[in-house]
Amino acid sequence: MTESLPPQEPAREAEPSATPDAAGTPPDARPPIAPMSKTSPITRAALLAYLLLIIYASWFPFSGWHNQGLSPLIFLETTSMPHYWTKFDAIINVIGYIPFGTLMVYALYPRIKGLWALLIACAAGLLVSGIMEAVQTYLPSRVSSNLDFYTNAAGCAIGGLIGVLSVRRLLDQSQLQRLRQAWFAPHASQGLVLLALWPLAQIYPQNFLYGLGQLLPILSEWLSQLLDMEIDLASLIRPDVDLTVEQYWLSETIITACGMVGAGLTLLCLLRKPSPRGLLVAAMIAASVVVKALATALLFSPENAFVWVTPGAQGGFLIGAIMLAGLAYAPHVAQRRLAVTTLLLGLVIINTTPANPYFVATLQTWVQGKFLNFNGAAQFLSLTWPFFAVWFLWLPAHKLNAAKVS
Repeated sequence: MTESLPPQEPAREAEPSATPDAAGTPPDARPPIAPMSKTSPITRAALLAYLLLIIYASWFPFSGWHNQGLSPLIFLETTSMPHYWTKFDAIINVIGYIPFGTLMVYALYPRIKGLWALLIACAAGLLVSGIMEAVQTYLPSRVSSNLDFYTNAAGCAIGGLIGVLSVRRLLDQSQLQRLRQAWFAPHASQGLVLLALWPLAQIYPQNFLYGLGQLLPILSEWLSQLLDMEIDLASLIRPDVDLTVEQYWLSETIITACGMVGAGLTLLCLLRKPSPRGLLVAAMIAASVVVKALATALLFSPENAFVWVTPGAQGGFLIGAIMLAGLAYAPHVAQRRLAVTTLLLGLVIINTTPANPYFVATLQTWVQGKFLNFNGAAQFLSLTWPFFAVWFLWLPAHKLNAAKVS
């Protein structure tokens, strides 16, 4: 007898193979990006940061406050155009408020969207611009203008429209959102905004590379005007100091290394283990170098684009790169504590080291001119970034991030 063969199963249709992508993750293993159910913390933090920049830029240089006998709403009481205005001023006013309108719509999403979000963004632009112009009537160095008010409001409306058209694609269906979830810790929103501002903080001319937070000269100037006498806080803290060339180099080396390591470690604190840590830190540092070179070329002259590349800056850059490479995979707590330490050390040295005479001579050729508002915002970033960074690194959310960065 011949054995009967078991009945064969009908042939199955070929299933599409799940081919891993370039990152090695099968497509079907990726969780879909769920639509947002609450407002994004990163957009709220970005909106607050940009609002502070607008306030500082609009009221810079914060000196000579007094009542000039003008109505705060004089910019609304006149219908004629200002006597002195240029197309450049009008365009800058429009461009300056476009990000504010866009961020306003993003910060409202998904609770408020569509036409209502656009209307709220337009109303916010009118309110903020109106307050800025009203307060400028008390500053002799600033001129309240109906043209500024209208162009700022127009820029905010344009930004709001851009936000309405792009918010779903950017916040709900974006590859950036997927990378945000895969590479960064859950409570990293404020830190991401802070680190995005670090390259921009290099725009304002500084004594030393990455020498942010030099507050003593500003405070000395304010106290001198307030008390009507010459006050130099740096000389009071460190009297009769006369540094040699080698000591200037050493100070610049330490300041550059501290600023670079502090920013780099702040970024590393926010990254998950699967993220390309070295690439992200290198990209942030490269962005700061590019911004620094372009800003120096614009504010001074193209031939001075790399005048800040001194022996001290080169030494500090090399030391900072070596330290970041060695600490890239250090424990989260160690990275955070070292970031705070280097930032505070940099603040102490930058505020107690006298200005380099060469830098002071170079600064004499800088004419702010039409970039007064822009330079005011850049100075605000330069002065406050290390303090905001130290505050952020002390937030209790880092304890939650430390448990979830793997």
